[in-house]
Amino acid sequence: YDLTRLFVGSEGSLGIVVRAVLALKPAPPRQLVLAAEFPSTAAACAAVCAIMARGHAPSLLELMDRTSVRAVNAYARMGLPETTEALLLAAFDTPDPAADLAAVGALCTEAGATEVVPADTEAESELLLKARRLTLTALEAVKSATMIDDVCVPRSRLADIFEGIAAIAAKHRLTIGVCAHAGDGNTHPTVCFDPADADEARRARESFDEIMALGLDLGGTITGEHGVGLLKRDWLARELGPVGLEMQRGIKHTFDPLGILNPGKVL
Repeated sequence: YDLTRLFVGSEGSLGIVVRAVLALKPAPPRQLVLAAEFPSTAAACAAVCAIMARGHAPSLLELMDRTSVRAVNAYARMGLPETTEALLLAAFDTPDPAADLAAVGALCTEAGATEVVPADTEAESELLLKARRLTLTALEAVKSATMIDDVCVPRSRLADIFEGIAAIAAKHRLTIGVCAHAGDGNTHPTVCFDPADADEARRARESFDEIMALGLDLGGTITGEHGVGLLKRDWLARELGPVGLEMQRGIKHTFDPLGILNPGKVL
């Protein structure tokens, strides 16, 4: 539970929202997108850190690893460069997005990008974003099942988790594609496996657990946005520790003394 926004993100375990008062805001301007190709995930992650450290506020900052890029190529024949180790997408919906893209493009080049392609039009931007939007669909086509994680780490450790996941994939002989909401360090490793193959299914679950352990070792959290549910309950206990877990259970009992709200989930 997030104590600053208690109901938001509680996965229905504290109550049910029956009425909401919403604020209306003007639609943002159309965004422009930049794509940058890198020879390593470390270089791409260095660019991410530089972009955020300089105070830029992109509306989107997404990072795809080599496995994800190749899966999208195989699925949609998009012609993305097979030599790339990491593809970074940055977007701005500011009053002068072209200037923001130029500044970010320069930072990407300084970090070692081998190619930087800024879009000039909304249509070009949508084409660049298509690769990211197809990532999950493309990885689902690799095998008959996937396990999707959402481990979040500090931006300074983003390169470490990409490299660590690559090592876990090699160790377990599995395809694990990683894309990330890179601006906040939120990664989405997707483990591809065949559930009919008992050994492969076992290796998939072991790799999933090892990725969560890696995230905690890097100072992160087991869930950046997808929640705890059933699969991560034991890992939540490990992240919070006994005192933190007892506090969370106390909050749950205060709001749900009968244990009838989404029973068995989260805690």
